[in-house]
Amino acid sequence: MNQENIKELEKTINSDYRNIAGITIQKNGMKLYENYFNGYTADTAFHVFSVSKSIISALIGIAVDKGYIISIDQKVLDFFPNYTPKRGEKTAQRVTIRDMLTMTTPFKYKSAPYTKYFTSDSWVKSALDLLGGKGEIGQFRYTPLIGPDILSGILTNVTGKSALRFAYENLFSPMGINVTQNVVFHSKEEQLSIMKDHHESGWVADPQGINTAGWGLFITPVDMAKIGQLYLNRGAWNGRQLISAEWIDESTTVHSRWDKLHYGYLWWIIDENEHSFAAIGDGGNVMYVNPAKNLVVAIASLFIPNTKDRIELIKNHIEPIFGD
Repeated sequence: MNQENIKELEKTINSDYRNIAGITIQKNGMKLYENYFNGYTADTAFHVFSVSKSIISALIGIAVDKGYIISIDQKVLDFFPNYTPKRGEKTAQRVTIRDMLTMTTPFKYKSAPYTKYFTSDSWVKSALDLLGGKGEIGQFRYTPLIGPDILSGILTNVTGKSALRFAYENLFSPMGINVTQNVVFHSKEEQLSIMKDHHESGWVADPQGINTAGWGLFITPVDMAKIGQLYLNRGAWNGRQLISAEWIDESTTVHSRWDKLHYGYLWWIIDENEHSFAAIGDGGNVMYVNPAKNLVVAIASLFIPNTKDRIELIKNHIEPIFGD
């Protein structure tokens, strides 16, 4: 590493990526760089938005490994025997867990009904009510908030535990990630405030105690780097196989496409030749893994709309310094 190059990197961050709050970079399992911006520290947990989806992907994999889920080709509605789809709704009955993981599930809304969703007693039921419609299964449709909660509902129904509890026992605790509490909104104002700022570590839950799946996780950049390293290690951590290597490989392989963007199981596939992949959250939150370079990059950011592309930052400014 060249200190002048690092100074140039930090200059670029301070000028072009000013909402970045923390970065951790690891190569060959060794931390090479860790820094915080905008007055934040290593102890601060941030809302990582859609990075949460990739954590849910990991938990689904663990549930498969442990036999809670027999196959991701099982029908979604089979896990909700007490739920009755609306009359005439047949598409929803054919949707599988695989369809949910690959974002190839149709929903009935064009514009997401966020107010109805957030004010409902069950965010999972709200998502189930919107499942299906006239769209085709197999066609990529990215659903940021409403939809993925179905996967969290499945986890709770098959394990008898919330996604947070299941994650703590099987993923977070073994890795030294301290996320133990639900984050509950008591007002719309509180929700908007929390979503745009840092918070104590935790995971948003609906009134039923079901954790969100598409957003809502608060973790630190170091936590993100740990999970990235776990995936680089193909599921192994300190001599324990927390997630099967088969699930890691399968979930970071291209299964669906949206124009030039490629998608695995709730992971974005960045470069098939290097097999690099990333969890990407709104506002510039990224958990990036490049096996070809044995590199993990975790970036936590404060929310701003239309933020500058972090993958571009990694490719053009971080990998040239730390990737060789």
